[in-house]
Amino acid sequence: MAGSSFSGISWVKFALTDEAGMLISDSKLGLGEDGVLLVDGDAEGATTANITGLEEKGTAQYANNKVKRMAHGSQTPSVALTMLDMAYQWSQKMKGYVSDGKGGYVLSTKTKPHVAIMICSLDFDGNKDYDCFANGEMIEVGRNHGTNTNSEVDYNATYEYDVLDPLRDGIFMDDKGVQRSYKQYYSADAGFDEAAMYAEVFGGYKLNPAVTTPTSSAAPSAASSAASQG
Repeated sequence: MAGSSFSGISWVKFALTDEAGMLISDSKLGLGEDGVLLVDGDAEGATTANITGLEEKGTAQYANNKVKRMAHGSQTPSVALTMLDMAYQWSQKMKGYVSDGKGGYVLSTKTKPHVAIMICSLDFDGNKDYDCFANGEMIEVGRNHGTNTNSEVDYNATYEYDVLDPLRDGIFMDDKGVQRSYKQYYSADAGFDEAAMYAEVFGGYKLNPAVTTPTSSAAPSAASSAASQG
């Protein structure tokens, strides 16, 4: 029976948006070939995507010696993301590092890039569940290096994605007309519209109905990466 438990991570997709929340589809400025990046190349992909802060525990409010009401804080989602690997240039773009054109990258003092993320998993009937965030910031807090011995010591890149409210009006709205920072989609729902989902999460992206996993995770050339920072 379809339910709310899941098996594995099918994939994670990323996109950059502009200050208005619209997709940056230019391959020199955005991600992938058309703005939406699937990280699924050779030895690449997501290992874990741990989401926290979807709801805040209520604070009890008392009257007449009884709990009469619960006060709830705002959603503050965050994603702890571990990648088996991901092309270097994509990572730098999402974190907001800029190239010096000679192989060096430093964190820009400009506003961090607006990153949208879609995480897909399967329930135990094979239906797709999507955790969607239209706006947030990606940071890499640190790196752990270790020496190889008789066993190889690997480091899988870890990122923190801190979710912000969507930039565009009219998306991720609740039944009271309040905009939310997180939205779930479920493919088995009778009204599920995959194209509408992509357009909402990724700033107007137009999904090709013949291609449900758009764009390659191949890295841009060094020249194009440098040009994108110009």
